[in-house]
Amino acid sequence: MNREELVEYFRAQMREDPDMASAVAAIRTLLEFLKRDKSNTILGLRESLTSATDCLMGVDSSVAVSSGGELFLRFISLTSLEHQDLSRCKKVMEERGELFLEKISMSRKKVAKLCHTFIKDGAKILTHSYSRVVLKVLEKAVAEKKRFSVYVTESQPDAAGQQMAEALRKLNVPVTVVLDAAVGYVLEKVDLVIVGAEGVVESGGIINKIGTYQMALCSKAHNKPFYVVAESFKFVRLYPLNQQDVPDKFKYKADTLQTVPNLSEEHSMIDYTPPSLITLLFTDLGVLTPSAISDELIKLYL
Repeated sequence: MNREELVEYFRAQMREDPDMASAVAAIRTLLEFLKRDKSNTILGLRESLTSATDCLMGVDSSVAVSSGGELFLRFISLTSLEHQDLSRCKKVMEERGELFLEKISMSRKKVAKLCHTFIKDGAKILTHSYSRVVLKVLEKAVAEKKRFSVYVTESQPDAAGQQMAEALRKLNVPVTVVLDAAVGYVLEKVDLVIVGAEGVVESGGIINKIGTYQMALCSKAHNKPFYVVAESFKFVRLYPLNQQDVPDKFKYKADTLQTVPNLSEEHSMIDYTPPSLITLLFTDLGVLTPSAISDELIKLYL
């Protein structure tokens, strides 16, 4: 599977199912790559998979693709310690890959099941941008016959909040789109804040769409709970202490990184929210406090 075939397979996955997380599409692509790979050694196979992950990062530079790809490699490559025979090892890798994919495909449902109980009847919720996991949580709350209303930020520069508002209107949820600059103004009206995450870092903080950090700061000032919903394949081995510590490869879109020589003139697409501003994280591993994230990360990557 050459670079062009790899990229096309990844893009085809995203086209066929717009609801699919980019990390899941990347893992599906890596699994297909594994099945077609012609490496003669286990080391060669590992190197091929690593370079394939780097190739996908060149198409989608999100934190989730990076962490999802790394966890996938971690999960399947343990096989090489158990089986020295290449054909047997590869077969077990494929089986583990399918198992990993099946496991992460259930993640959103698990998160929704845990989080919807925190939405009380008559609640006013604030959310940011477009998040498939947040949408799944709100879908679950609607299915449980809960009545609530949502404020969603416009989320410039791509106005992704409008997409979220449209999806909520289809569920017959009362929704109001607010300006990004109106977060502080709106917060006194709401009961809780629920946001998604592109990545969950070692400290228990999150990397998410630009504007999340200011929303968390305002929530703290208004003493409103700030909940994060994220799948465990978004847990990433990073420990940023501030905005500057987040690598540029996550801050900008892949095409921007490849075409713009001076990134100082570009606007970052993500920001970092420290754990001190987060109330709870709802994941498929359970409901976690920010301080518990590092323990879960160690379990995932060991």
